[in-house]
Amino acid sequence: MAGNGGETTWCFSQVKGTLEDDVTEADLISCVEFNHDGELLATGDKGGRVVIFQRDAASKQCVPKKGEYNVYSTFQSHEPEFDYLKSLEIEEKINKIRWLKRKNQSHFLLSTNDKTIKLWKVSERDKRVTGYNTREDGGRPRDPARITQLRVPTVRPAELMVEASPRRIFANAHTYHINSISLNSDQETYLSADDLRINLWHLEITDQSFNIVDIKPANMEELTEVITAAEFHPTECNLFVYSSSKGTIRLCDMRAAALCDRHAKLFEEPEDPHARSFFSEIISSISDVKLSNSGRYMMSRDYLGLKVWDLRMETKPVETYPVHEYLRSKLCSLYENDCIFDKFECCWSGDDQRLMTGSYNGFFRIFERGGCAGGGTCGARRGDLTLEAARDAAARPRQPLRPRRVATTAKRKKDEISVDCLDFNKKILHTAWHPHESIIAVAATNNLFIFQDKF
Repeated sequence: MAGNGGETTWCFSQVKGTLEDDVTEADLISCVEFNHDGELLATGDKGGRVVIFQRDAASKQCVPKKGEYNVYSTFQSHEPEFDYLKSLEIEEKINKIRWLKRKNQSHFLLSTNDKTIKLWKVSERDKRVTGYNTREDGGRPRDPARITQLRVPTVRPAELMVEASPRRIFANAHTYHINSISLNSDQETYLSADDLRINLWHLEITDQSFNIVDIKPANMEELTEVITAAEFHPTECNLFVYSSSKGTIRLCDMRAAALCDRHAKLFEEPEDPHARSFFSEIISSISDVKLSNSGRYMMSRDYLGLKVWDLRMETKPVETYPVHEYLRSKLCSLYENDCIFDKFECCWSGDDQRLMTGSYNGFFRIFERGGCAGGGTCGARRGDLTLEAARDAAARPRQPLRPRRVATTAKRKKDEISVDCLDFNKKILHTAWHPHESIIAVAATNNLFIFQDKF
């Protein structure tokens, strides 16, 4: 339901995961992803598990609609490994999940940890075959002497079972930790990126990949930047972008050369020399980059804000959204507790008109696009919201979420929270937006919150 002024009114729908305070490291959610029609929602955690939720059929048909999901399948995607050549332990943590578009009755997804990418097939089985001639229904072989007649096996209904099986394993291609995987629009190839290289894979070939970007210098002491994120263009199969720790984004065209060491476009905002500080390079590092569904725009997330770029204009972003500018005065303490190195993700709404990203204290930000003249900073507008993924929201289902505000001065209003009282352990790093509806998924430590438009 749109409230006064046309903004969306958000309400709590569901929370998944235990609500206990004692949380193990393995249960922390490390990625969230809707599939292409929004019927399935997958999460990966630090324990190497993938949990898939399915949209409840009854929730779509009731009036008003509900964005409710039930557990569909859970499987162990990755196990901890040890690289004996480098004496390096490889974590089982799931870094990224990407869905393939559905082509048959089964679903396919890619999942990756730091070193190995796997293609999983998720399928349903609700029938079983009985009446075999050479073996019992339980699988044991029958005594040939007891076979006196020929039977025709029959197919009978059975209890629904969801199976997840690995179809391909793509390994041994990355020296450094994988931070991104992205499917091409041709649905045949995908890219994987680590700190210094980007590889191009074919989904049917596991023992060979093509290196399309390599920024590793001959002398590692001359290293000045690393790759932080990479993504294919949603419609142009030859284009992809990748971001760096220097705050730049490069657009590359694979038609130009086999090795895309020369970019087609460089997106970079000139730095204000008067605003430069010790933390400038750290906070300008881009943690995530996402192309819009239309393919015209691109969104980048740095530590303090979001920027929207027009692919036809490289000189400066067309929109800038401050996420938690009030933390600029706290950068010293954030550096000391390592929070300044947190990698926040961002996402587009299905219509490209809204943006979402996370913050601290369980807060996440939703921005309504428009109203940014001349590529300037977009000030606070009625449609811009700071909401909280908190457990007490479960006690108020279908009730509108209360916008949260952070006070930067000693004098604060009743509904504001002081910047000194923010809990930096409650960080929202991973979010996802339903591709067609106003339903969002927010990962808060080991809990997955689902919110929806109050239709």
